[in-house]
Amino acid sequence: MLIVEELHMLLLRPDGRVESAVSVNRLYGEIAAVIVDLALHGRVVVSEGKNPTVEIVSTEPTGNPILDSTLERLVPLSGKRLQSLVARPKLDPLEVVVESLVVQGVLIRGERGFFGWGSARTPESDSTPEQVLRARLSAVIAGTGAPTQADLALLSILQNLNSAHAILRDQCEGMSARDLKRRIEDLTAGSAAGDAVAKAVNDAITAAMVAIMTPTIVAATIT
Repeated sequence: MLIVEELHMLLLRPDGRVESAVSVNRLYGEIAAVIVDLALHGRVVVSEGKNPTVEIVSTEPTGNPILDSTLERLVPLSGKRLQSLVARPKLDPLEVVVESLVVQGVLIRGERGFFGWGSARTPESDSTPEQVLRARLSAVIAGTGAPTQADLALLSILQNLNSAHAILRDQCEGMSARDLKRRIEDLTAGSAAGDAVAKAVNDAITAAMVAIMTPTIVAATIT
């Protein structure tokens, strides 16, 4: 399962609604996640530095509809800053991610909101994949499981969306939000040793999310 699919499972409540902690910012996280997936599949490279860019290095189809549809939309944007890409609604992989999870039997298509308005809900049909995922992340946070690149990307994205503690409350064994943040920072910092892709992607996600989220946080503080 792709990182973006795992992220979507974490962001959904069992009734098919997006968790309130990320309802406004889901777009940023899922675009970042699918770019990580493309990087790990050798289709894009995320540069290092303060303002990382995303370069297309191969347009060869992967055979995965989520990756291939995103790659096609990214081609004319090659060289653009990640900060701008994660805020582009046209890159939102939501529809194809939902379709993939429906096909896998993880989600089902439900009813729309009141009077048939709004998007159709996609409640959970099989909770097993999410339970396995949460158990995996719990072990990583506790230090009893070796983290994969997917685990580190998920934790980094959730933390940079300011929602890690809210989403993983049951997996962090009583840690405060501050302690969980510190733990995630330690994990992602340690992952960079000897892994240029992981380092570039994690640094890029952090830089992009900080830039995107700061105005939202400031506005919420003022109001």
